[in-house]
Amino acid sequence: MYKTSAFLVLLLCSLIAAAQPRVSRQQGKSLSAPQRNSIALTPDNWEVKPNSVEFLTWQSVPAMKITSSDGSAVLKGIDFTDGTIEYDMDPVDPRFTSMYFRQSSTDERECFYFRTKAAGNNMAMDAIQYAPFIAGVNLWDMLPGYQGNATYERGKWNHVKLVISGKQMWVYINDTARAALKVPRLEANAKHGSIGFEGQVIIANLVIRPGDTGGLSPVESPDPTDSDPRYLRAWKVTSPLVTTKDVDFSSSFMPAKEAAWEDIWTERGGLVNLTRKFGMSKERRIVWLKTSIHAEKQQLKKLNLGFSDEVWVFINGKYLYVDKNLYGMPIMKTPEGRCSIENTAFSVPLNEGDNELLIGIANSFYGWGIIARLD
Repeated sequence: MYKTSAFLVLLLCSLIAAAQPRVSRQQGKSLSAPQRNSIALTPDNWEVKPNSVEFLTWQSVPAMKITSSDGSAVLKGIDFTDGTIEYDMDPVDPRFTSMYFRQSSTDERECFYFRTKAAGNNMAMDAIQYAPFIAGVNLWDMLPGYQGNATYERGKWNHVKLVISGKQMWVYINDTARAALKVPRLEANAKHGSIGFEGQVIIANLVIRPGDTGGLSPVESPDPTDSDPRYLRAWKVTSPLVTTKDVDFSSSFMPAKEAAWEDIWTERGGLVNLTRKFGMSKERRIVWLKTSIHAEKQQLKKLNLGFSDEVWVFINGKYLYVDKNLYGMPIMKTPEGRCSIENTAFSVPLNEGDNELLIGIANSFYGWGIIARLD
């Protein structure tokens, strides 16, 4: 009797188990428990730019080699949001090699890249960079705080690990215990999408673990400037005007009395992000920003100004300051032509009461915007 009952119980359990729905473990899809997904570096798994990618064995392991600086390879069949991406790489390109994620298009995506000229230079402070692509613009020059030092070399495998969780990303290079770069806020508009590589590089041992964030919070880290009352945050902005060719500045660029003004608020770090607002400047364009500064008495105040690329500053209708921050030119500002509160500082004469600060800002190269802090 006991044996018969035990047999019936086992049979019933087997039938119940067989009736349970099976979980499909599709590559690149988030599951309740993170999965280790080794990605095959074979032609059928990748969408590549023609004549720019080779699949081969390199240093005894299967590898993918991108052979030109503008060559690219995008992984098929994945829609990545959060998780861990690990791979080994040999940086071949003389300038850059990039890895993209959450790529909804080539215009909207997150980007992490190596400035490969820094390979072997343990003191380089711009060896690696995070930069979002917004409206087709790589915002590397607007976010100098998102670059840093890392130790990697040419002619050998370097291990790369990216942990991506909501608004944050930590990057590890040849050291899984200490992050080489901590990104407190991922800035792209895209929230999910494909994964790809670009620039001359050899990739091996690619593993993607969707959902495995290692306990990294998805909430952005606090902005250290958020409670700093010195930053000018509330602005009004005009629509962009394409400037006259070969004319540096003209009174005709000034905003008309009937100009329409729209509110714009600063982002993290006090940045007025005009690229996010107006997209790429295929031609040199200028917009005008204005804000009101209240003073209890007549006085001089120091204005610290970060900007990209050219500015004209007026206070209460009077000309005050003009400058350029052109990357690669003698006039570029510290730090190396990036937009930073370190760029420049000058005195602003304020009258008692409300004062109008008007800034024209022109752009034709990568990111567009200002940071202003009144000391």
